[in-house]
Amino acid sequence: MSERAATGLLRWMWGPCSRIGLWVIVVTFVVDQAHKWWMINVTQIPKGQRIYVTPFMDLVYVINRGVSYGLFDNAGPWLLTTFAVIVAGVLWVWLSQADTGRVLAVSLGLIIGGALANALDRVHLGGVADFFSFHAFGFYWYVFNIADVAIVAGVVGLLYDSFGTSRNDASKAA
Repeated sequence: MSERAATGLLRWMWGPCSRIGLWVIVVTFVVDQAHKWWMINVTQIPKGQRIYVTPFMDLVYVINRGVSYGLFDNAGPWLLTTFAVIVAGVLWVWLSQADTGRVLAVSLGLIIGGALANALDRVHLGGVADFFSFHAFGFYWYVFNIADVAIVAGVVGLLYDSFGTSRNDASKAA
């Protein structure tokens, strides 16, 4: 590869907000994996057993072999892992090319970090380890983990960023 091609590739894969995004990815990944390790190896929570924490939250260890609400549970861990890694790569390119600020960088970092943490679970455990079960008035929400919270927070951040004044001004100028 020529020096010019290498420089072009580096510019394509690293941009003004990449450093912030990378830190968020690493922190999200490490916090999620540390929590899962703690729950499985230190507390040794048995699979499927509910531990009462508050009137609206229990801890329960389940392995989700699919995606949200158990969808695609027969897809196999390698297919879902491959999909997550490809999506993380595409989001990284978006992050590297974006120059719209910290909200976008943090949001994409949360999504990428959460996706990669769940992908590691699929490889290591055969599915995603979930622990938090919220419930109220007889309704039980799905069981989730810190990576899932990061992904949802990242999507909310992207929505917030898409309605921001800088985005609106940029679209009017075009």
